[in-house]
Amino acid sequence: MSRLHVFAALGLSLLLTGCATAPAPITTHEHAPLLPSTLFPGDAEAFTAWRCSPDQGVVTAAAAEDELRVWSTHGAWRLTPAVVAGGERYEQGELSFWRTADGAVVESPRGRLMCQASMRRLALTREQRPGVMFHARGNEPGWMATLAHDRPEVLLSLDYGSREQRLPYRVIQMDNEAGRVVLASGRGDTPFELRIEARACFDDMSGEPFPARVTLSVEGEQYRGCGQGIAP
Repeated sequence: MSRLHVFAALGLSLLLTGCATAPAPITTHEHAPLLPSTLFPGDAEAFTAWRCSPDQGVVTAAAAEDELRVWSTHGAWRLTPAVVAGGERYEQGELSFWRTADGAVVESPRGRLMCQASMRRLALTREQRPGVMFHARGNEPGWMATLAHDRPEVLLSLDYGSREQRLPYRVIQMDNEAGRVVLASGRGDTPFELRIEARACFDDMSGEPFPARVTLSVEGEQYRGCGQGIAP
């Protein structure tokens, strides 16, 4: 998928210069739109959470030995394997992720991060979430948002499931390079905005890792949580 930004502290923001595409205009779809690939695990079966020093959180998803997808608080990238004497090393340009028996090292021209795996979570599948293309959730109060895979429709479940609405939506921003999507209600009488960004996200109760940060704005309230794209 697209590239991975790891940390402003390492100066990797320079890698993004000039890479973002212009936001798409407001569009409507008869069918569900294709979401940025950086919101999905690809062929990986699980996500791994890493805690790094200096203090950072990173999420990875490894698809066999073909690639390593990495998410940080600033973006998402895809690294490819490199030949090393020991461990597993993945690179993109001058950015690398080197996994060894003791943990992992993230390197850039500006510095190095020492990381330890803290948690592993199996990726959601279509079998677990039939008909769902993207699933998001948050806590306090508990909420969920699920995008249908075949039509522009979202199921919003708020206040621990006590309020549910199934609503059409329209795309008001789609930036595949940055891994950013903004959706708005397709009905004037029930406004909402759902903002999805490819960023390392950790459930604030369980600590489970996800590849997307999600913000839902509805009825004057704002809900924050994590999400994951679900491949067919």
